[in-house]
Amino acid sequence: MTLLRDEGLTVEELAVWRMLQRAQVRITRHLEGELLLAHDLPLASYDVLSRLAEAPERRLRMNDLAGRVLLSRSGLTRLIDRLQRDGLVNREACESDARGLFAVLTDAGAARLAEATPTYLRGVRAHFLDSLGPDEIGQVRQLVTRLAGATDAP
Repeated sequence: MTLLRDEGLTVEELAVWRMLQRAQVRITRHLEGELLLAHDLPLASYDVLSRLAEAPERRLRMNDLAGRVLLSRSGLTRLIDRLQRDGLVNREACESDARGLFAVLTDAGAARLAEATPTYLRGVRAHFLDSLGPDEIGQVRQLVTRLAGATDAP
């Protein structure tokens, strides 16, 4: 195909790219479905709650949180609105910056996260890790680290 050659991609390179996309979407759909079914919790909400739980004092500035989750700033704002309505997260003003806001995990949010975490971890194991051998996990980590860039937040 001349389009591939014109852009410097081989058929194999494009196939690998598409497989990576399909694998990510497939795994994400499985995790999302399991979390919704068992806990009525979308994957993006789980991600936000878990990032807040890992943060000091269970709080992150909204800008920092946006950098750690796979959402745009406006998407994160809408999600935080829903989580706040559900009592899982609060917003607090930043004392050092009047324009800044913290997202803070509530006790109810921590409890909901604790309920959902076993489902999430079982899903990660079943839909991702069980497909890899012990030596492949280290190889995948190296490749994904390179692809994600060394400066990206975990």
